[in-house]
Amino acid sequence: MNVDGELPNIKRWIVLYPVYINSKKTMAEGRRIGLSKACENPTCAEIGDCCSYLKLPFAIEIDKAYPRDFMQRGRVRVLLKKEDGTLFNPTISSRKQLMIRVAEMVPKHHGRTKKQEVAASTSNAGASNKSGKGGKKRR
Repeated sequence: MNVDGELPNIKRWIVLYPVYINSKKTMAEGRRIGLSKACENPTCAEIGDCCSYLKLPFAIEIDKAYPRDFMQRGRVRVLLKKEDGTLFNPTISSRKQLMIRVAEMVPKHHGRTKKQEVAASTSNAGASNKSGKGGKKRR
């Protein structure tokens, strides 16, 4: 996962929880970018793939949970700057820019596009023609 194989102090890396860029969450629930820029239900693996595409060193921590919602498992640590202070990717200089770029890329993720094609072909099979409330009448 890392570029050079060595791990400089990982505790100093930027933390990116999937909640930060999730369009299904409100700002109060932890989203950190605008709703129009956010993506739907990103995963740590998708965020990691986006970081590797942007040539940024990253580490996925599956066992960590988001403090406000401990059921949300996983976070990604990302290193934006080298030890000498130069940027790994000159187009991304802040965590806000990182969140926006990753949120743009996640919907185009190869695993996500395949899932949508499969879901679209099987969605018509389970349709029901019933209408109304249904169920037994009570006396």
